[in-house]
Amino acid sequence: MHTHHDESFGGHHGPPPWARGMRNGRRGRGFPPGSPGSFFGHGPRAGRGDVRAAILALLAESPMHGYQIIREITERSGGVWTPSPGSVYPTLQQLEDEELVTSDSSEGKKVFSLTEAGLAANAARADSRTPWEEVGGDVDTALIDLRDGIAQVAAAVRQIARGGTSPQVSAAKAILADTRRALYRILAEDEA
Repeated sequence: MHTHHDESFGGHHGPPPWARGMRNGRRGRGFPPGSPGSFFGHGPRAGRGDVRAAILALLAESPMHGYQIIREITERSGGVWTPSPGSVYPTLQQLEDEELVTSDSSEGKKVFSLTEAGLAANAARADSRTPWEEVGGDVDTALIDLRDGIAQVAAAVRQIARGGTSPQVSAAKAILADTRRALYRILAEDEA
């Protein structure tokens, strides 16, 4: 059984610099500019969405706590918009200050719901599209699928690097080299 990480990366002491950001499930972090992972980062991401409008729209459906709101926006936008807690919680506080939202504690969590004024504010939104549809409309879903495919391949490579035998690691390196050449052929065909 292959147990040393350094041998799995061709004899380097530890993974090469471009692979260091791939540890511990961290994708897109730790890559220097121009390295294999830097062009995707967290992306592709759309521009910032209207957190306020998204919160009002979600709470018009049902009461939720802050984490549920973040999760719903992420899921409904197809993963292209994940508002940070630093944008959601202050917005909830502002909406509460404006008396558009109320909160109650339930099972140790602060659950928010719309007031009558909040329902009216949500209904007054001029755009018929939801905030997450507005954000996700400009993103090419093929790029999202490509990023997810890369993440799946990277996970398989990590498993082989961590626990594969020397023949398995060699076979994986050959497959990756063939794949890299095939990807460049795709670009060469477009240029021709």
